Amino acid sequence: MADIHPLAVVDPQAEVAAGARIGPFCVIGPHVKIGAGTVLENNVTLTGRVTIGERNHIHATTVIGGAPQDLSYCDADTQVIIGDDNVFREGVTINRGTEKEDGITLVGSHGYYMAQAHIAHDCRVGDRVVMANGTMLGGHVHVHDDATISGNVAIHHFTTVGSYSFVGGLSRVTMDVPPYMLCEGHPARPRCINIVALKRNGFPQAAIKGLQEAYRLIYRTKARLDDAREILRANGHMAPQVNHLLSYIEIQQEGRNGRGRERLRKVAA
Repeated sequence: MADIHPLAVVDPQAEVAAGARIGPFCVIGPHVKIGAGTVLENNVTLTGRVTIGERNHIHATTVIGGAPQDLSYCDADTQVIIGDDNVFREGVTINRGTEKEDGITLVGSHGYYMAQAHIAHDCRVGDRVVMANGTMLGGHVHVHDDATISGNVAIHHFTTVGSYSFVGGLSRVTMDVPPYMLCEGHPARPRCINIVALKRNGFPQAAIKGLQEAYRLIYRTKARLDDAREILRANGHMAPQVNHLLSYIEIQQEGRNGRGRERLRKVAA
């Protein structure tokens, strides 16, 4: 049986699993599903069509499922889907999707979202993602698994943030962030590989060395991508992670303004 505080307002149609806990002054709408073991502290609002998995911890004043901040949105039946074992700190906001894609704002599992972070409509955020205080994702942003975004970062709509990347605080991200890179600045640019994350996650030394050489060729010597690929292959640096990085950059370069997913907008429209 769920533990629902008497001062919470929970619509009778909402589905709240056994073992979930809902604190005082929370407001839960009729189209909300809350998984087992999920805890809502006080003053949490879940509105619209929202599905939240198990063992999430949602802190005070968080709002999930609010209407998209998109002037073309006309109250379509879109939704937010959230996985398991996430922490959402105070004041986090997650907007539901629009009809411009598949109508879903998606957040994975095992993430940590610090105070006042914002995830806009149609975003897709992977597993084990960390977003620090005040960071804002524009609409249609994709954040891949194991990325870390520091505080007060603004990420332009349709941008992609690659796996195991790190974005430094106060950065303005207008172009795709390549995987395995540490990026920062106004606008943000790759500064070096994210060596801390690579070592912590047990990447082999050959992969780390290959990524360092790829960074040097592409971002320091400004080698063309095809030339960099041939040099890396000739020197035995084509680890799977290096190949993934080069493929990612190739897609990025095919997009508009350094955002590979921008090329998809006209196809989907």
